[in-house]
Amino acid sequence: MQSLSNREQQIIEKMRSLSVSQMIEVEDFIGFLRQRREHRQAVLAATQLSEPAFAQIWDNSDDAVYDDL
Repeated sequence: MQSLSNREQQIIEKMRSLSVSQMIEVEDFIGFLRQRREHRQAVLAATQLSEPAFAQIWDNSDDAVYDDL
């Protein structure tokens, strides 16, 4: 089994001092952080997928004047 990092050990020690209700809050916060990361990854993936479609619209001589803004 791989040993825990110092940071992980510190977090575990801090959690051991919490009440049950506080641990539930920590667990909820961890869930929030994971959900936020997943949302950001989904937004980034959607952005990357849409770039080729928008490139066809944006890359034209009429709008070239806006490229330098």
